[in-house]
Amino acid sequence: QVQLVESGGGLVQPGGSLRLSCAASGIIFSWYTMGWYRQAPGKQREMVATITSGGRTFYADSVKGRFTISRDNAKNTVYLQMNSLKPEDTAVYYCKSETDYWGQGTQVTVSS
Repeated sequence: QVQLVESGGGLVQPGGSLRLSCAASGIIFSWYTMGWYRQAPGKQREMVATITSGGRTFYADSVKGRFTISRDNAKNTVYLQMNSLKPEDTAVYYCKSETDYWGQGTQVTVSS
């Protein structure tokens, strides 16, 4: 049974930082590309960042230079370090595996 469990969301002021984590179980984590996606109210879910099994990373233009995706295969965990957060980053953030499993999401709210 595959499980992806996100954590680390919360309320942060503009310009602040958060680090999201996604712990995976039930898959051979190191084999797969992992990604972070987000969905803001009234908007479609969008890709934020992905990281391949080899560590190659891709970012949405809107987060380049501010967000960093990384992975620890020994811990079966993928991370999203978010810096210089903006109100428009407010969304539910989801972790996704290459095998199309999704986590339950974690809320990130950027507001003063």
